[in-house]
This record gives sequence, structure tokens and C-alpha cells, in this order.
Amino acid sequence: MIYLDNAATSPVRRAVLERMWPYLTEEFGNPSSTHEYGRQAALALTHARERVARVLGCRAAEVVFTSGGTESDNLAIIGVSLATPRGRHIVTTPIEHEAVIESCSYLQRQHGFEVTMVDVDTDGLVDADELGRALRPDTTLVSVMYANNEVGTVQPIRRIAALAGAVGARMHTDAVQAAGWLPLDVAALGVDALAISGHKLGAPKGIGALYLRRGMSVEATLHGGGQERGRRSGTENVPGAVGLAEALELAEAARPGSADRIAELRNAFIDRVLAEVPGARLTGHHRLRLPANASFCFPGTSGEAVLLDLERRGIICSSGSACAAGSDEPSHVLVAMGLDAELAQTAVRFTLSETTTADDLAATVAALADSVAGLSGHPSAAS
Repeated sequence: MIYLDNAATSPVRRAVLERMWPYLTEEFGNPSSTHEYGRQAALALTHARERVARVLGCRAAEVVFTSGGTESDNLAIIGVSLATPRGRHIVTTPIEHEAVIESCSYLQRQHGFEVTMVDVDTDGLVDADELGRALRPDTTLVSVMYANNEVGTVQPIRRIAALAGAVGARMHTDAVQAAGWLPLDVAALGVDALAISGHKLGAPKGIGALYLRRGMSVEATLHGGGQERGRRSGTENVPGAVGLAEALELAEAARPGSADRIAELRNAFIDRVLAEVPGARLTGHHRLRLPANASFCFPGTSGEAVLLDLERRGIICSSGSACAAGSDEPSHVLVAMGLDAELAQTAVRFTLSETTTADDLAATVAALADSVAGLSGHPSAAS
């Protein structure tokens, strides 16, 4: 099988599992306990926090461990907005992950916030100047994802963060897909909150982290024992935190070389798909996109039918966000980019990893060309 659905999840790296193993077995203590087992767990958690902070370029105290990207986004949006007295206005975009959109919707319904959605262009790119015009004196928070999970378009986060800061609003970015592929230095990005998730990086599912700028108030969304400096109650996932730190460091160390190499493979793959697959249409920005993302629509087919046929041929990919898998609705991302519902239903996403090879992608192009030709009734370019 050729696995090209790494944006949905990635396998746990062996080095990550080995680093976690002691905290799953003999060093199993609760970090809140005062005995030796607890002290060892607390020390491991401290070291993991410091390692994550080094990659993010922040203080260790600014890192909050969570259960994943969804919780990180919820805590950043709901927690920061409720704790900020300046106003009840949020600016975001219609292509955000559901965790962001639903958090904003919750604040609208339950707390009377007003949410402004700034449109994107046909490539899924936000116009920073247009977003700037949407900002107001009572804007509490701006939330724009670093890179889109479906089409891979990378947003001008530095520019947007600067605009938000100029009016005194907080800036949050969902960097779940960007981690491992794009720089994460929070000072350079200018953000106040940044969310990442372990299982996109080679750590297990169920662990994530949220950067919260020092001095920024946040209303806890989980209540209990006051762990994570009162920002996220619940016994900390020590092995998960250790695994996330290891995976993040490994990905960051490899990023300068692997991102360029995978981007070259992706570009060649995109060119071949557009040349050899009948009717193929690239979605997302051709240049400003994640190195590992290649997403298309195939008019005259069903995206789900293409996926099933490719799986039969040994190729694993997806039709978009794994969080919306099984939905009969067209992708909200593609609709926001101006695609009609019928075309959006033909979407297929291929997401590469460090281990993806040129041979893998050549085999994928051949299988895809045959699959789309068979499903659409049009002959492939190779036939």
C-alpha cells in the first residue's frame, strides 16, 4: 500500500515510541503526586515542555499540553475571548478547521459575540488588506490558520498578526498542518496563540500543545485540579507530551531539507496529474502551499468513488478533512473558494510524508489516471 493521507494522521515514529515507552511502563507516576514516581513524571513533563518551547521559540511556561489540535483551538478561541474584556468581536475566515468555526459559533450563540468571516480568493488565500479593514476597536481575537488542511494554501500570518496587533486584538493561528513543514517561531510570526497536534508529526493521537503568550489571560474550558497553571485541568498525558516533544524536534531538525525535497516531488506529481489525468483541476494556491499537499478536483467523477477505487489499487488518500469524513455535504473550504457543490464533491487530497518516494508518486499517477478515466468515461492521456 502507498499511504498518501498524512494530513489526516501519520504513523508513530519508532524513536518517539522508544522515548515514550518508559513512561508507559515503569515510570508511570502521576506528575501531581509528591512521591518519587510522581516527581519523575513531573520532571519528564518539564523536560518535554522545554523541548516544545525551544522549537516554538517561547518560554516553557507559555506551552500548555492538551489532547490535540481541536482542544488547543477551543481553548485559544473560547478561553482567550472570554477572558478579554475589550470587546465581543472575532475575525476569522470561512476555510478554517471545524474546531475554529464551531468555537466561534459557540461564542456567538452562548455569549453574544459577533463573528466576521473574511472571504478568501479562488486559491484559498486571505487578502490581508481586506482582513485589516474588518478589524474594529472592539475586535477581541483574530483566528486565521497558518496553512489549510484540505488544499494546503499557506496564509500571510505575519502580516495578519501585525494588523491584529495594531488594533490591540489577539492573534491565534491553527498550525496543526504547518508543524514540521513551516517555521514555527512564534515571535517571528507575531502570534499570541498557536495550536499543534502530535499525530500529524509522528506522535500518538490524543496529545497536542497550545502556545499562549505570557501575560495573556485565558478562561479555562476544562475545570478540576488546576493543572497546566490553571489553564487546562486534568492529569497530564506524560508519555504523550514526551512523544510530542520528540516528534516535534525530529520534524523541525529535518524540515529545512525535507520540506524542499518533498516540495520538488509534489510539484512533479502535480504537473503529471494535470497532464495525464483527464480533466484534473488543482485546488489551492500553486506556489503558496504546504510542501506535502497536492489536492485536486476531477469533474465527472465522485471523490468518494475515486478514493475507493484507488484503495483497491493500493493507494490511500482522502477527499479532504478527515474530521468531515462520511459527510454528504461538499467541503466548506472548497465552497468558500468559489467551487460549486457538484465540483467540490469530486475533490481528492494527496498528502506526502518524508518517506514518500518518486516511485510511489509515479504509481499513484498511473492508478489515478486509470481510475478517473474509468469513472468519468473519458480516456486517460496515457491511453
